[in-house]
Amino acid sequence: MNNILVIHKANTPVARDQAQELRGWLEARGKAVTVREAQGGEPAARGAAGEAALPARADLAVVMGGDGTMLGAVRDMVAAGLERTPILGVNLGGLGFLTAVSSEEMLPAMERALQGRFEAPPRMMLRAEVRRDGRAVAQFVALNDLVINKAALARIIELHLDVDQRHLTTFRADGLIVATPTGSTAYNLSAGGPICHPELDCVLVTPICSFALSNRPLLLGPFMVLRVAMGERAAQTTLTCDGQVGLELQPADEIIIGRAAKTVRVIQSPFKDYYQILRTKLRWG
Repeated sequence: MNNILVIHKANTPVARDQAQELRGWLEARGKAVTVREAQGGEPAARGAAGEAALPARADLAVVMGGDGTMLGAVRDMVAAGLERTPILGVNLGGLGFLTAVSSEEMLPAMERALQGRFEAPPRMMLRAEVRRDGRAVAQFVALNDLVINKAALARIIELHLDVDQRHLTTFRADGLIVATPTGSTAYNLSAGGPICHPELDCVLVTPICSFALSNRPLLLGPFMVLRVAMGERAAQTTLTCDGQVGLELQPADEIIIGRAAKTVRVIQSPFKDYYQILRTKLRWG
């Protein structure tokens, strides 16, 4: 663990100061440190400069901010070929599912990480390709979820869902969420979807305010391929990746969604387990 990448939340003096403090702490231990501000947005849209902002190699990454900062950092790291680098998430505010280490716990957690004393099982991601008139117009990779959603004042939209080239159903709803187990505690949970342990391999499909009460959340296999086709009622519809980047869709667009070829490794907090975090975040007894 000699090459350390530190990514901190943008335009946040507290995050910037803590990142520089961590740099000094690491350099005093003989580590080579690269500090970068979280960029946000889609790496492909920023061009080569966005990917070049990250080093070609990192033995460990530390992301300082919140879960949103982590999602953006993961997207940048995957684009730069750093998806195998274990990531330690440090939450500078409260407690996150992805940034589960507090500021006070950061240095003890770093001591363990530098010694290789951590668990970071791979987490699956989703890929999406938007096809228009028979050609691909956009591609996305998501750690949490892909959301097809209507505009605030638009009518319900019609979405035709095929699984492995077999028609499943047509949703008439405000939208549709396709989530990973990692993203099951995000928008999926608010829409009534199930909570899945992040180490599971599965795909969650959850309609948003479906017109038919019989349209319920679905749990599908990790290697199944979904095709979502826009119906006639699909004006003012957007595809959003991890709540941060996306594309305005057009009628007759198709979205092909499946498991991404790459996984990421998020270091588990050594001080609290997943169930403690779940109880705290959801205020369970």
